[in-house]
This record gives sequence, C-alpha cells and structure tokens, in this order.
Amino acid sequence: MDFNKIRESAEYITNQIKIIPSIAVVLGSGLGAFAEKIEEKIEIPYSEIPGFSTCSVEGHESVLVFGKLREKYVMVMQGRFHYYEGYSMEEISFPIWVFRAMGIKNLILTNAAGAINEELSPGDFCVITDHIKLTPDSPLRGVLDSEFGERFNDMSRAYTPELIEVAKEVAFGMDISLDEGVYAFMGGPQFETPAEIRMLYRVGADLVGMSTVPEVIVAAYTGMKVLAISCITNMAAGVNNEAIDHNEVNKIGEMIADKFDYLVEEIIERIRIE
Repeated sequence: MDFNKIRESAEYITNQIKIIPSIAVVLGSGLGAFAEKIEEKIEIPYSEIPGFSTCSVEGHESVLVFGKLREKYVMVMQGRFHYYEGYSMEEISFPIWVFRAMGIKNLILTNAAGAINEELSPGDFCVITDHIKLTPDSPLRGVLDSEFGERFNDMSRAYTPELIEVAKEVAFGMDISLDEGVYAFMGGPQFETPAEIRMLYRVGADLVGMSTVPEVIVAAYTGMKVLAISCITNMAAGVNNEAIDHNEVNKIGEMIADKFDYLVEEIIERIRIE
C-alpha cells in the first residue's frame, strides 16, 4: 500500500471541500440516487483524485459527492471498485484509507446482495452483523503504516454494534423491516453456483455478494465505526431455481431506492458524532 499516495489523495480532497465530513457513505449497485439528496454539493470525479480508480460496472458512477445532509457533512462514493473488475484489494480499499486519513470516523456501506436465507426476499433490507471471506487475499497484505493501526487487528466488532442498534431503532420507528445477517464475500464476476450457495448456507451465511468486505477490513483496521446494509435484490443460485440477471438486480435496487434513501438519511441524522 502506498501511504504517501493515500495522504496525497486525502490532501487533494480536503483542499476541494474545506470541511471534514463526519460520515462517509459507499453506495452499491442501483443505489446511486441517494447522492441527489445532498445539499451544498461538491462533486469530484474519481479521475481527478490521485490514486483513485474508476468504475466499469452498470449502476456505479465514478463521482465523489460532498455536502450537507440533515445538518451533517457527508462524503458519498457514487460507485465503488470491485475485485472482479481486475482491481487489487489495495485498489478496492484505497478510498477507505483516504477517508480515514482525512479524519472521517464513521462509515456506512451499502450493497446489493443475494439471499441465501429463505426468510429474506428481494426488496428486503438486511443489516450485516458479520461476514465470511473465503478469498485468501487481503487489503492488509504487505507493509503497513503504524499510524493507521496494529499489524494484527481484531475483527470481532468490525460491524459496530452501536451503529447496528441505531439502524434497527430507526427502521422500527419507520415501520421498515430490517433483518440481520451474515454476509459472504465472493470474488465474482460470475454469480455463485448452487453448490457454492449450499456450502455458504451450511457455514452460516445469510446473504452473498461481491463487495463490502475488503472495505470493512480496512475500516476495522483503522478504527472506523462501520454500518453495512444490504438491499436484497435476488435469491441466490439454487434457492428458487431461477436464473440470476444483473439487469434485474439493478431494477430491484431502483424499485426500493426511495425507501432505502429515506432509511439511510434517518440513520445519518441519528448517528452521534463525537
């Protein structure tokens, strides 16, 4: 990891926005419209930020959006990077390093996910309480900078319990169902096979996707508070014997976008900033 590049990127963004946001939000597939709610907006294309990559997946823009939401300053990634796009774990997680170098302490991650647990259905929301990562590579592999964290970091509270409770309370007050579950990270871009889904079910996974976990690992390492919410866009392979289509994934995301936006907006308002 190039920590000089991280600091250069953090300095570049800070010089553009002048104010350090209290919360960073990463938007998943089909959920980019959330950024339209931000006021006093400053948009920075990824292509202008030192060290940032660009997105190649439909449903992911390549714009960093800064501004005010519910009286809090936020930074929103309108599009993320994925392992299957050919990016390394370092490149995927680079923005999270940068956010922490800027002084941002709270991170909300969103994604589109497939349901393994049959109690979940397309259109549901699920807060992630833990994850399963079967890929051997890690964004922490290699030489690290002790300024950011310890060499061997604890992952038992990677998903911050306090933020999970905030999300559950907000959802309850809005009469929105918010399940809890374990997220399995798979590299993609191919969707999983039915046999892989059966394996994941047996080891305790409730939902599956191709993002989020590398970002969480870096956030936990650097001491950020993390909340991760999945929008269930399909049943995983073999659960209902229907084929999986990425276009349908995006359509479901668009259908539930308004409810999702409102939920995240209310959560941001309720998060206590220290």
